[in-house]
Amino acid sequence: MPVLESTLGNITRLEVAAIVNAANERMLGGGGVDGAIHAAAGPRLYEACLALPEIEPGIRSREGSAITTPGFNLSCRYIIHTVGPRWRGGGQGEASVLESCYRACILAAGNMGVDSIAFPAISTGVFGYPKHLAAPIAVDAVRRALPDAKSITRVIFCAFDSEWNQLIDAQLEGA
Repeated sequence: MPVLESTLGNITRLEVAAIVNAANERMLGGGGVDGAIHAAAGPRLYEACLALPEIEPGIRSREGSAITTPGFNLSCRYIIHTVGPRWRGGGQGEASVLESCYRACILAAGNMGVDSIAFPAISTGVFGYPKHLAAPIAVDAVRRALPDAKSITRVIFCAFDSEWNQLIDAQLEGA
């Protein structure tokens, strides 16, 4: 069984094979973890994302999917970009989209033979998803997807703040 753990820190500094970027539909950088990952990975990440085909004008990725790029200047080999749901009150399918983000990232990592992956708190920043509702979805979705990604031996939920770290720890201890 893979090890699931949480840590408080900067996801761009973790020693893992892949990190997940909580991206936006444009895939060209933004605020929060997306901006931090783009800044740390360097300009080649922007160029790689710009080269991705648009599925609609200005849109390179849909909510709940995963797109992989190299890690460029980061220590990880891959960045797996996912677009989480914007919080609209909880009745617009946000939970299923958030679950899809975590599952799609685990499956993408598994398809690449990745042994370790780190997740940020997808959608809980600028997209406004309540952290106390997102944490159980994150842990449950990862646990349910892991049997389909045999190469993964370690999953880190990386928190930039202590609230997310505590919520994830409570989920991990509750199993």
